Amino acid sequence: MAYTIDYYSEAVQDDILALPDSLAARYIVLTRRIEAVGPNLGPPHTDSFGDGLFELRLKGQEGIARVFFCTLAGRRVMMLHSFVKKTQKTPPRETEIARKRMKEVKHANS
Repeated sequence: MAYTIDYYSEAVQDDILALPDSLAARYIVLTRRIEAVGPNLGPPHTDSFGDGLFELRLKGQEGIARVFFCTLAGRRVMMLHSFVKKTQKTPPRETEIARKRMKEVKHANS
């Protein structure tokens, strides 16, 4: 059975699709793989931030981006937040946004 990908909001989907071309193309390739085999693609494509929060790691000619996501019952993957990395470490603010949205989504789907 295939996985489905949902978005926290239309704005999140628009932000992801507005990424620079090589990053958006990488996102499409990786999400097709997630739909086929599930969200655990392993390094270097995905990484865990703990407590059910994961990141999709995008690298392209224009730089590096991250898309935070979580999984829900029924083979659903929820894309929560995206940003283009400008520093080596993930800024805490970006992680906080994703964690807050994950709590909202998990609460609404429980």
